[in-house]
Formats: sequence, structure tokens, C-alpha cells
Amino acid sequence: MSGGGVGGSVGGGELWQLWVYLSGTPLIGLTVTLGAYLAAYRLYVLSGGRPWANPVPIAIVLVAAALLCTGTPYQTYFEGAQFVHFLLGPATVALAVPLYRQLGALRRSALAVTAGVLAGCLTAIGSAVGIAWALGGSVEVVRSIAPKSVTAPIAMGIAEQVGGLPSLTAVFVILTGILGVVFGPALLNVARISDWRARGLAMGVAAHGIGTAQAISANETAGAFAGLGMVLNGIATAVLLPLLFRLL
Repeated sequence: MSGGGVGGSVGGGELWQLWVYLSGTPLIGLTVTLGAYLAAYRLYVLSGGRPWANPVPIAIVLVAAALLCTGTPYQTYFEGAQFVHFLLGPATVALAVPLYRQLGALRRSALAVTAGVLAGCLTAIGSAVGIAWALGGSVEVVRSIAPKSVTAPIAMGIAEQVGGLPSLTAVFVILTGILGVVFGPALLNVARISDWRARGLAMGVAAHGIGTAQAISANETAGAFAGLGMVLNGIATAVLLPLLFRLL
């Protein structure tokens, strides 16, 4: 009994020393980020892959809780987390792999994909602007929420171009992605959409990168169409949104 207690205390002491060391280096942000995601992904697996248990929103909550409980400033956290942030670029480029593998299917569905992306783009813009306007949002809020269904780097650039607040747009983009992966698959099931091409395209257009990641984990074909939908929606929104605001 006493030996176990000593071992436990030593183990606890070692963990505390490790935490003290990490908290003084940029590694703390990287450690917290990876640890939160691994814990969230474990919960996702235990849930049987349920959409409501998507690891992204859970990891965000865990990271926020860790920063609040330890009093860690965001800038200190991001010094380490920026290494993961840097990998967003290579991860986006890596989406070319499933696209290449499904090139034949993409070519055969070119017309349907184009129509779906345009419809999704206009619906996303119209619904966001309409809801914000109906709820009494200011002009800046309306312009910030308009590109919410586009991946963050493109959305923030569009928001700045049309007179919105890029930082606020980033929040809307993240919320859109989270809501998309939580409710998107269920809505597609209710609509009885079983074709992986259509499901993937819908997730990529509506929920950008987070939706694309969910589609890739579900099916390779869905992942390819989600990646294509995300890219094309970004291009379409960047072209159409400034024109629409000028006209209105």
C-alpha cells in the first residue's frame, strides 16, 4: 500500500514538473492542442462516430477550459499552437490526393457540381445576410457574416474587401463549420441523400474545411467532392459576394 502511494506521489510530482517545464516554453500550446484533440477523438470513437461528438468542437472547449483554468494568455498558447496552424497549408494541399483519385467521377459530374456549388454559394450568402438583417445586425455584422461558409483565410479576405470585420468573420466561419458537421449528416439522412458525391459536395460547400475533414473520414469519394466543393465555393464567393454588395 505504502509503496503504491509513494509511486503515485512520484508519478504526480513528475507530471507536475513536466507541466512546469512545458508552461515556460512554446511547447505548452502544442501539447494542449494535441492532447485536447486526442481526448476529443477518443470520445468520438467511443460514441460510435456520432456527428454530435465531432472532435473539433469538443477539442475547442477543452483547450478553452485549459487556458481559463491555468490562466494562460492566448498569445502564450499560440506560440506553440502556431506549429499546428502552419500545418493547415500542407493539409489543404493534401486534399489534392483524393481529388486526383476521383478525377474520373469529378469529370462526369462537372455540370451537377457547378450547379450545386452555385446554388450552395448563393443560398449560404442569402440566408446569412437575410437572418442577420432580420435580427437587426449592423452593416458591419451583415458584411462579416456573408462569407461564413468559406474556409477562414478566404473568408477573412472577402470580409475585409466588402467592409466587414475579418476577426468576426473568423468566428462565424468556425461556428458554421461546427454546426455543419454536427447537423449536416443528419439533415442529409432526413433528405434521403445517400449518394456520396452529393453528400460530400454539400458538406464541403456548407461547412468548408471542417466539413471536408468529416467527409473524408466517412468516404473517399465524399472527401474528394467535399474538397472540390470547398475550393469552388471559395472562388465563387470571392467573385460573387463583392458584386452582390455593389449591386445592393
